[in-house]
Amino acid sequence: MENTEIADDAADRHLTYQKAGADTAKVDIALKRIIKLVKTTFEFRDTVGKPTLPIGHFSGVIDIGDGRSLAVKTDGVGTKVFIAQLMEKYDTVGIDCVAMNVNDILCVGAEPVSMVDYIAIQDPDPDILEEIVKGLVEGCRRADVTLSGGEIAIMPEMIKGKRENRGFDLVGMGVGTVSTDKIITGDKIEEGDIILGLASSGIHSNGMTLARRALLDNTGFDVDKQIDGLDKSLGEELLEPTKIYVREVREMLDQGLDLRSLAHITGDGFLNLGRVSVNHGFRIDSLPDVPQVFGLIQKYGPVSEEEMYQVYNMGIGFCIVLPEDEVDHAMRIAEKHDAGCYEIGRMFKDPDKTVILEQPRLRSDGKRFVSY
Repeated sequence: MENTEIADDAADRHLTYQKAGADTAKVDIALKRIIKLVKTTFEFRDTVGKPTLPIGHFSGVIDIGDGRSLAVKTDGVGTKVFIAQLMEKYDTVGIDCVAMNVNDILCVGAEPVSMVDYIAIQDPDPDILEEIVKGLVEGCRRADVTLSGGEIAIMPEMIKGKRENRGFDLVGMGVGTVSTDKIITGDKIEEGDIILGLASSGIHSNGMTLARRALLDNTGFDVDKQIDGLDKSLGEELLEPTKIYVREVREMLDQGLDLRSLAHITGDGFLNLGRVSVNHGFRIDSLPDVPQVFGLIQKYGPVSEEEMYQVYNMGIGFCIVLPEDEVDHAMRIAEKHDAGCYEIGRMFKDPDKTVILEQPRLRSDGKRFVSY
């Protein structure tokens, strides 16, 4: 009984994503209700427009005829916009917006082709809008996609920010194309297949609410603070754009590599792996060193190890499952694109699709990680 009470006290002292203000548990409850409604629309189209994948993959995929499908994704950059406002630097969050969409589109084997954006803004300052769009254009350049349209909504009563008249929200939608018979769902995974991890560029665009609470609110640090272990200011580290993986992954696909599962490691961390697996689990036993920024969040939160791996990418932003005899080829392509690539684990048969992280000794238990 005493040990249980001690454990409970320790848990109470830890900062969590929910305590920071992002109640993902409520979202999960809402999703269960919403998905039932959304599925009813699948019968509204018989041919073109009919979904070719069930809900739950990284992108929606619909039939567009002649053996082709369209991957569709929408996402934003969340409260990373607050860091842009505090830094008065608006030319990088557009890269994040593109990245969050095109990286998800990749996961079904599609080639991203175009984006549209939606900017809701408190005050339509031309200089700020131009800087935001500069970032979108740079993201599109890195992803080899077009920016084919967008919308600016002026909403001073709704949109508030961290600086006077600097509030805005940024969301995008991306589309990509794929041959219907080449959609990747994880159904071809075999026991012993290798898991490759592509390095992240930092926090990316998930868990920023928790990071801000830990590194700014709890410490009193400002965005210009220089912290030992970081080679840039705290604000610059938090604002570092999300890595875009399009060129290296598309080259692997174009060269005929048998990529059996692709996963963008975003919110929910390595738990995302289970979204593209069929009757197999993930045993990860060789993660690279965790970037310093995650150690700082964990320290100043304080945040438990379980929570860290449940919220953040922890240094790996994208995962690829492929046969062992194709690993060297994939790594050469990644190196060509200056993408850090690591062999981090193997697949094993498991109908529960368990994710096991051997180094921090964590395993998935539903929508969370637990120690073992």
